[in-house]
Amino acid sequence: MKELSKIALKVNPSTTLAIDSLAKQMRAAGQNVIGFGAGEPDFETPPNIRDAAVEAIRRGKTKYTPAAGIIELRKAAAERLRADCGVDYDHTQIVVASGAKHNVYAALAAILNPGDEVIVPAPYWVSYCEMVSMLGGVPVPVLAQESCQFKITAEQLDVAITPRTKALILNNPSNPTGMFYTRAELEALADVCVQRDLYVIADEIYYKLLYDGREFTSFAALGEDVKERTILVNGVSKSYAMTGWRIGYAAANAEISRVMGNYLSHSTGAPSTISQWAAVEALSGPQDTIEEMRRVFEERRNYLVERMNAIDGVSCIMPDGAFYVMMNMERLVGRTLGGRVIGNDDDFAVAFLEKALVAVVPCSGFGIRNFIRWTYATSMENIREGLDRLERFLGE
Repeated sequence: MKELSKIALKVNPSTTLAIDSLAKQMRAAGQNVIGFGAGEPDFETPPNIRDAAVEAIRRGKTKYTPAAGIIELRKAAAERLRADCGVDYDHTQIVVASGAKHNVYAALAAILNPGDEVIVPAPYWVSYCEMVSMLGGVPVPVLAQESCQFKITAEQLDVAITPRTKALILNNPSNPTGMFYTRAELEALADVCVQRDLYVIADEIYYKLLYDGREFTSFAALGEDVKERTILVNGVSKSYAMTGWRIGYAAANAEISRVMGNYLSHSTGAPSTISQWAAVEALSGPQDTIEEMRRVFEERRNYLVERMNAIDGVSCIMPDGAFYVMMNMERLVGRTLGGRVIGNDDDFAVAFLEKALVAVVPCSGFGIRNFIRWTYATSMENIREGLDRLERFLGE
């Protein structure tokens, strides 16, 4: 048989999904594994949203929709962005896709030519670099150290730009770090993007999950010149506990949104019609469940960070948003844990899962070594037990 695609063969599997899959296999075999891997809220989708989906079925809303999504959802997304972020888009500039991840992919497809470079601040979400490569682009990671709160500076961005640079991907608040760029920090980055003529894919899927009274600033809200070159990505998965409904949306200038819509029309078409109607209710209906969930996440974050920093051998900084903590395990390198010599974060994750039955994500797949991502999108009971197991595991 002829060879497979060289591009496809270079695509690495998702680190987060791989860990979650292994943990589920171990649970199926009867092992008491606690999972801190997958990034999805442990809350149920609110009842009013579920009811809207059932009502859509009853009303016969089960046919194909326009590739860019039903008008009602596009209008609801535009209104939500206007109300929450102070950015004004016509519904024709909104493109609905099968999750925010799909919108990022469609955005890259709309702007990249072969060989174009895309700057990706590291630590980065595991799929960004893979998606750039899948579309013939060249990912250019720019590392932000823990000492800098895992945030790149305008100077770092400027130095990384070459004549082939086409775009910056900025995830704010960030997966995996949970860190958050202030308005002043965003303005400094935006100045560089405007001066150097870069597109910006602003992935703001965690924008509702901020703590300690922080106020969110959308990248597209920094001025018309910034908005014109920004592809703003958002969705319902995190804020409304709707990960499995697979609805994301993007907002961009008229030309970019048109090209994205065309791309989707020939690749996947629109997402599930029923999910789209549920998302209309999510974006247009009561928003109080978001704050209830956010407060619970903040309580869990506070406990996890305080407890983790009291365990000898590991540490973490306090994240600003999302629901992740980056555990620094540099001091564990060279130790033998669970019968395994720990050379890096991958070794630790395997040993911790096999010996202590705790699934966490090594950050090698996020562009940084010797950090472990924990999610606190799980119960306080699981968090306490997971940290108890960590303490025992490190004390052996």
